[in-house]
Amino acid sequence: MKGDLRSSFFHNGENILKSYKTIIKEGYYLLEEKRSRFIARAKPITAEQEALDFIQEIKTTCWDATHNCYAYSVDSGSLYQRYSDDGEPQGTAGLPMLDVIRKKDLQNVVVVVTRYFGGTLLGAGGLVRAYGKACAGGLENAGFVLVKPCLKFNIPIEYHLSGKLQNMFLSEGFIIADTEYTHEVAYTIYSPIEKKELLEHKIREITGGVLRMDEAGIENIYIDSKGNVLENKNKEKKE
Repeated sequence: MKGDLRSSFFHNGENILKSYKTIIKEGYYLLEEKRSRFIARAKPITAEQEALDFIQEIKTTCWDATHNCYAYSVDSGSLYQRYSDDGEPQGTAGLPMLDVIRKKDLQNVVVVVTRYFGGTLLGAGGLVRAYGKACAGGLENAGFVLVKPCLKFNIPIEYHLSGKLQNMFLSEGFIIADTEYTHEVAYTIYSPIEKKELLEHKIREITGGVLRMDEAGIENIYIDSKGNVLENKNKEKKE
């Protein structure tokens, strides 16, 4: 059985930029239940076609498996959530996997659980638990990350004011990405979109009304479970 659940995230015809939780990298998990092997593979994605390609790749590689069940959730303007039981009894594989993704509040992920039958029937309840547990294991081994769209700014300032400005960045939750020292100090920072006016106000307070800041577009920043910014993840840019 296959399922397809969609909901729109458009407002007045435009996509709403928002934070979401996803996985950092591909994850793998092996579960054995009564000689059946459940192999979960999770992958971060940015488009539905990437999910479909990954599913087909696993089906091709694991052509001899009894089942290749999957679930994915991807938001590329509209939210697409789909699943497949791939021959397992209805509602015992793909949907429990999608439920795990939902409960963990994840977006832009795909999980395929490959089953090699071990000769013993698990029953509907056993299948639901096995597919759910395998899916959760694959996701957890991939690691979780918060993706947050932020405005990027380049902000130069005189040396004697740089300490106050840096302290303000830290206390107000702005992220310092880079600092250059020449005839003045130049900060590259990331600001939550909703904090742009606060940033401007705070800079004027420090400089006595002078506002010098160049906006350099919107970038996704990646924050791990400990609150650390993963610098090498700043790849997606929206102008």
